[in-house]
Amino acid sequence: MVNFIWLFFIVAGVGVAAAQGNIELVTQATFDGAKSGVTVCFGLISIMVFWLGIMRIAEDAGLLKLLASLLRPIVRFLFPSVPKDHPALGYIMSNMGANILGLGNAATPMGIKAMQELQLLNSNKETASPAMCTLLALNTASITLIPTTLIAIRMNFNSLNPAEIVGTTLMATFVSTLAAIFVDRWYRARNSIQH
Repeated sequence: MVNFIWLFFIVAGVGVAAAQGNIELVTQATFDGAKSGVTVCFGLISIMVFWLGIMRIAEDAGLLKLLASLLRPIVRFLFPSVPKDHPALGYIMSNMGANILGLGNAATPMGIKAMQELQLLNSNKETASPAMCTLLALNTASITLIPTTLIAIRMNFNSLNPAEIVGTTLMATFVSTLAAIFVDRWYRARNSIQH
């Protein structure tokens, strides 16, 4: 669906530019967008390499195990249907840990692996299980302590204080995570009453 929306925007933009006789603006915007995209990517690569290095140091120092042990009771509460020693829980904790540290790109592979493991537990392969829905909600709304990607983008565009968004981001992601958990629990309760 999203592909069709983007295709519509592109075709509509080119059509309007052609109708107004400004097709050269489309070409200019294409090159400007490509240049801007490359610039942003290089900035993101540097900040991602830095934070992934910090993550590796934290892993070697045992901080990730500590974070996982702190998350374990929360994960057990949020995913009661997943067996205690199932591999999905490890991937879920890694995903949550990476999201908390603001490493969304590093969290994605863990989230995909967690979904694959949860799908193995799913009795109805055509419908997402409650645990899969919970993971999706948490992954989307995750609490973020350090929004590394946003800080990197702000640095690329010469922000005077790229890290000033840390407090507001923490508050916003805290509220969104609580809302995601509340809505998830509400739907679970509603569905259990209906069945």
